Amino acid sequence: MYARFRFALAFVLGLLALPAAAFETEATAAYVIDHNTGQVLLDINADRPLPPASMSKLMTLNMVFEALEDGRLTLDTILPVSEHAMSYGGSTMFLNTRDRVSVEDLILGVVVLSGNDASAVLAEALSPDGTEAGFSTLMTQRARQLGMMNSTFRNSNGWPAEGHVMSARDLGILAERLITEFPQYYTYFALREFEFDGRAPANRFNRNPLLSLGIGADGLKTGHTEAAGYGLVGSAMQGDRRVTFAITGLDSAEARARESERIVNWAFRQFAEREVVAAGTHVAEAEVFLGDAATVGMAAAEGVTMLLPALLDSNLEAEAVYTGPIAAPITEGQEIGELVIRAEGFDERRVPLLATENVGTAGLMPRLRTAFEEVLRMVFGGDPLLS
Repeated sequence: MYARFRFALAFVLGLLALPAAAFETEATAAYVIDHNTGQVLLDINADRPLPPASMSKLMTLNMVFEALEDGRLTLDTILPVSEHAMSYGGSTMFLNTRDRVSVEDLILGVVVLSGNDASAVLAEALSPDGTEAGFSTLMTQRARQLGMMNSTFRNSNGWPAEGHVMSARDLGILAERLITEFPQYYTYFALREFEFDGRAPANRFNRNPLLSLGIGADGLKTGHTEAAGYGLVGSAMQGDRRVTFAITGLDSAEARARESERIVNWAFRQFAEREVVAAGTHVAEAEVFLGDAATVGMAAAEGVTMLLPALLDSNLEAEAVYTGPIAAPITEGQEIGELVIRAEGFDERRVPLLATENVGTAGLMPRLRTAFEEVLRMVFGGDPLLS
């Protein structure tokens, strides 16, 4: 059996790798992710469960969009308004029990007006037992399936309730899902006003402060309660790049608007996409055991693009890792190792390494010579090739 060891090759990729200056924010928790690369640019208390206020309505919308996709709802489906849904205060569509409202209007009521009543109507329609509480349990279960491990829901809209919490990371995961999985519905989040049935026209405007700034913002949801403070799950696109973020715990709507704009500008100005490794790049040689060649080349199976600080010049480090020596025969294109790329301040990236050529089995005499050398090592000590 071949011994297992790591072959390390540290090399300079000639790119930018020194982390940008840490972003300072007044937010209690913050999470910023680059949409294209999946790199986390900022993590401040991102896994702390906190009251999410109306930002938790994004999970209700996720459940609604899933129901639209599998046919349980259509945008034209008409839903009744229960006394429970009508009982909500705060931000509402001003619904009453005489109303029959389309799913699309209810979605707009949630997205633009932050309607607590609209959320409850949708929740009751999708609940396994027809209650908002039943829907909340379903939301929590679905959140776990989606990897949102710090989210627990007690209602559909973020109304203050003991144990109703989400983390900033979970909000970021959810936002990325809405953008990626439901592009046909994501456009709702960029709407700046919606006037339902002429009711409360002063309440028709979207509360997202970024939508009118011309910085590429197109979503997603604000939130505010006394316990949660002011928060925002936002996303913006400039050129080919998109940045998504979640912040919470700010002390005013003005602070929320200011910090959100600062985060967007920081994320787009301080980082740039760079190709770190091109597909097929030869990065190292691996030792071969009982082959007709002593080594075999290893090349990256795919290209790697990373988001790196735009102005600070330094080096990336990479390590080629394999279990070896690798037994012949080896086929060109065979996966024989892994390239691990590290840049300070970012999660490491891993890329399969493929053999660059065929390596056949050694002839009889080389095999006998290797076996004899192995016996000598076992008798007199040293590092055997075999174990």
